[in-house]
Amino acid sequence: MASDSEGKTFDRETLLDLVVNAIPLGIILFFILAFALINPFGSNPVNTAIQFSIMAVTGAALLVLTYVSGKAISEAEDELEEKGLELSEEAGAGEVAEPESEPTPETTDGDDEPAA
Repeated sequence: MASDSEGKTFDRETLLDLVVNAIPLGIILFFILAFALINPFGSNPVNTAIQFSIMAVTGAALLVLTYVSGKAISEAEDELEEKGLELSEEAGAGEVAEPESEPTPETTDGDDEPAA
C-alpha cells in the first residue's frame, strides 16, 4: 500500500530528526562568510585555498551525511509501518496486533511480587 508521503523525500518527523545538523551547517557558513569578508590570516592564496577547502569539504560532507541519514531514517520508518500493517492484517479486522514480546508475570492485588 502506498504511503501518504510517497511524493515527499522526508516527512515531518524525519525533518525534525535532521534539524540538529542545521546548527553545525550554520556555523560553517558563518565562518566561510566571515573569512571571506575579513581576512585575519593574510592574503597568501595557498593558505586561503586550504582554509576555504577545509570548511567547504566539511560542510559538503555534513550535507551528504544529513541526506543519507535522512533517507535511512525514512526507509526504516516505512519498513516499520509496513510491518505494523502486516501485523494488524494478521490479527483480523478491528483487532490491533501487538508486537511479540516476553510474557510478564501477573501480580495479585496489593502485592508487588509475581504470583506463583
